[in-house]
Amino acid sequence: MSKKSNNTSLVLTIVLSVLFGAGIYIYFSSMFERNAPTIVIDHSEYWNLKTSLNIKIDDESGVKSYKVVMKNGDEEKVLQYEQLIDPKNSLALEIKPPRSTYTIKSSVEIVVEATDLSKWNFLKGNKAKKTFKYIIDKKRPQLNIVNNSYKISRGGSAIVIFKVDDENLQDIYIKSNNDKVFHPQPFYKEGYYISLLAWPVVDKNFKATVIAKDKAGNIAKAYIPLYLKQKNYKVSHMKLSDKFLKGKIADLAEEFVETQGVQDSIEQFKIINEDVRAKNEELIHDLTSKINTKKIDNFNINKMYPLKNGQVVATFGDHREYSYNGENISYSYHLGLDLASNSMASIKPQNGGEVVFSDYNGLYGNMPLIHHGLGLYTLYGHCSSVKVNTSDNVAKREVIANTGKSGYAMGDHLHFGVLVQGIEVRPQEWMDCQWINLNINKIIQEAKNIIDRN
Repeated sequence: MSKKSNNTSLVLTIVLSVLFGAGIYIYFSSMFERNAPTIVIDHSEYWNLKTSLNIKIDDESGVKSYKVVMKNGDEEKVLQYEQLIDPKNSLALEIKPPRSTYTIKSSVEIVVEATDLSKWNFLKGNKAKKTFKYIIDKKRPQLNIVNNSYKISRGGSAIVIFKVDDENLQDIYIKSNNDKVFHPQPFYKEGYYISLLAWPVVDKNFKATVIAKDKAGNIAKAYIPLYLKQKNYKVSHMKLSDKFLKGKIADLAEEFVETQGVQDSIEQFKIINEDVRAKNEELIHDLTSKINTKKIDNFNINKMYPLKNGQVVATFGDHREYSYNGENISYSYHLGLDLASNSMASIKPQNGGEVVFSDYNGLYGNMPLIHHGLGLYTLYGHCSSVKVNTSDNVAKREVIANTGKSGYAMGDHLHFGVLVQGIEVRPQEWMDCQWINLNINKIIQEAKNIIDRN
């Protein structure tokens, strides 16, 4: 082979090696990445042309440019376009609707295009294009209060019935001034809803507003016109004795995980009265916050008096301040009514319902919890024995348990609690036939009469 041929082969080999190396470099180099930008938009099927569209564009090599276009039939309008001087790997765009939207009535398309900084595609980069279709809905839901209780007392309950009309309805709820949300239940006829309300005893004021939101983000609000009746509750100053601390509290401290290893009696009491109590009440609030979503035609409740010849030994709403040697160390609210009669007396609820919990719950001891419908629950604490299980359906006046002193109880009694969607309310109201008739039954019947006339 001639020297010239050898030189040619060498040159060819070098060229091929260079090309191969360049190919490998281009294939694996981040400068030549081949992934198109990802485009994500907070996309629902509807748009009210009032709220902004939130668009996110991501790319590993950096977003070089993007364009957002709105199409309405044959018309196109550029909502936003940008060539980035300083490309970013992630862009969060808030695209405001155009000002001239009053002529748009049916639907639009939002087209988002993006190009990245990659050198791929002959230095043109990777491109992405996504189209999102929206049905235009600029009309708020129609919302009207049909009827409601005249008043609500601090620590008490009320009821409201209202109507909502919107073909694209997404969510309905009632929000109070303390950010508590009540969920209504479908009632009687299509488009009508009913809900119990509760004014927490710890709050000085109360305001409730029905809120209806459709799929396009249109919102309607209706204030519930309730007369607010302030009610003062007892404040008890309770002195802790060494006998109590070394007796009942020491026994409880052996039981709870939170007090393991804690030797100081005062610290044990604080943990039990605050941390353990909060944990127990969190379980109760979670269990009693649930409501059925099925339509109901009525809501019949008998007056509640679960303990025959029961005498009140502690009232609802009592704000208890605990002191030791003249120093305040802890406090709590008593959110039930303590009733006592004979030892291990039979507990017979006057209303049937579903048992949603039947187990031991810390300070409350053995504790059945019954749902009577519409988010109304009753709680039976400190029981000595329980005769029902979770998920049982109990009949009215059925014996569900016996009074006792399990949990944080010094003597045999029943801690009777009533809750509305996770909020403790005054049991005395639900133990009063006249209150139930005036504030619940009458309001429901009047609402049904109004609905039938429409």
